[in-house]
Amino acid sequence: MKTDVINVSSRGSRMETALQQADFVAEYKGLSRKNALHLRLLTEEMMGIIRSITGETEGEFWIEDNDDVFQLHLRVNTTMDSEKRERLLSTSTSGKNESARGLMGRLRNFFDVEADADVAASAGPLFSAMYSDSSTGSALDYEWSLLRYQEQLNSRGENDPIAREAWDELEKSVVAHVADDIKISIRGRTVEMTIVKKMA
Repeated sequence: MKTDVINVSSRGSRMETALQQADFVAEYKGLSRKNALHLRLLTEEMMGIIRSITGETEGEFWIEDNDDVFQLHLRVNTTMDSEKRERLLSTSTSGKNESARGLMGRLRNFFDVEADADVAASAGPLFSAMYSDSSTGSALDYEWSLLRYQEQLNSRGENDPIAREAWDELEKSVVAHVADDIKISIRGRTVEMTIVKKMA
């Protein structure tokens, strides 16, 4: 099942409709109270992402489900050009990002083309965990996954201070605890976030 696509904006337009859609899906699918709350929480976090983007931005939100696996989608067409994208992806992984705290704050930088790319990319292994999607042959096609990110942090070991700080950040993230995976894909000027939640 795929819901209707709702056009939302950083000014708050139709965000309440998106939340109502999450509630409707939960009721239609007969989800438990806990799972319904999780679906609403994840929708709220996505609406928080678009609300925090610099400037006026519009996006599309919808929910898909298949065999009790729910996917929440947020797609935004940005004005990101290749130079800005390369700066975002190639900046050193050392240093700290004071402007984007928490997992969702850091992920927001993928959408926020007005954010300073050098500051955004200094978030450490978060950005270096992004990988190119060679299937399209485009230099601007990238993907990021929470699961891959966690694997990369594990490979760094317990004694790595960057990995320790990143794990601490994940431990404090409600979304990281609720979601089974978070994926970010960049296709040219389109950035899409997909939050995956298995409803047992």
